Amino acid sequence: MNPGAGIQTKRLLLRGWRETDLDPFAALNADPEVMEHFPAPLSQEQSDVMVARIEQGFTRHGFGLWALEIAATGEFIGFTGLSPVSFEAHFTPAVEIGWRLARHAWGHGYATEAARAAIAFGFDIARLREIVSFTSRTNVRSQRVMQRLGMTRDPADDFEHPRLSPGGPLRPHVLYRLVNPRA
Repeated sequence: MNPGAGIQTKRLLLRGWRETDLDPFAALNADPEVMEHFPAPLSQEQSDVMVARIEQGFTRHGFGLWALEIAATGEFIGFTGLSPVSFEAHFTPAVEIGWRLARHAWGHGYATEAARAAIAFGFDIARLREIVSFTSRTNVRSQRVMQRLGMTRDPADDFEHPRLSPGGPLRPHVLYRLVNPRA
């Protein structure tokens, strides 16, 4: 695994993935509460494949979903970062900010803190004009993070996620946007 360059915040380190991240990442991906707003929890194999795809994204784009650790303890708690949207929609092509944290890391402001650092990287280093974020309409917790990041939502931008089952409860998605103030 490529440790990659890291981004330090007051309490967190966004860094490249390590072999030791695979098991705790698989555990959080297997947690039904963490995966409540996704189609299904992931198996160890599916989780490992996801990390391999994440690492390929860093090579291809120069950014991606960084492993997230608490700086004071070195504890892996999930990921936060940037990823090109991998499906066609009215707002693509686009780059998404996303996060997924272990349940015990919720409620500490880690997602917001890490996402702010990833957005700064996206705007200042990657020179992105806009960053989007989206989630199922039912995922209020993530929508609150998007709002704390200063992202805005136009209900006319909401969409049906093309990779989810028609009529399913997760298919209706909200879209939030953040425009680079220096673009």
